[in-house]
Amino acid sequence: MFEKITPANWLMFALHNYDNPQADGEEEFQDDVKRFKYLKRLLKKYCEGGVLKERLILNHIIVLVNVFGVEAASTLLLFRIEREYWTALKTFMVYLNMIPETELTEIPIDQYIWTTLENI
Repeated sequence: MFEKITPANWLMFALHNYDNPQADGEEEFQDDVKRFKYLKRLLKKYCEGGVLKERLILNHIIVLVNVFGVEAASTLLLFRIEREYWTALKTFMVYLNMIPETELTEIPIDQYIWTTLENI
């Protein structure tokens, strides 16, 4: 159904993969989709200002995985988050076993984030 995710079809891809039995309607879906924006903002704060809110980032990613599934959440995260934040994002995704460390080999792991996550 979706050969390639584009700005025109990403929302349909998200809706197609959305599985939240407790959702009451479209508002719940929209709240979950907003988590991509919140994550982008948190990753930007870390990359530009050094402020890492690792537990909040983990919480948002875990909720996305729970409602979209691992594969769809990974695809949507990599599509919606700018490439400049992928080092931080990949670190969280590897930590949560969403992707193997050998995937996205051109994107390094952020050692500060990794150390912080290991100390949780």
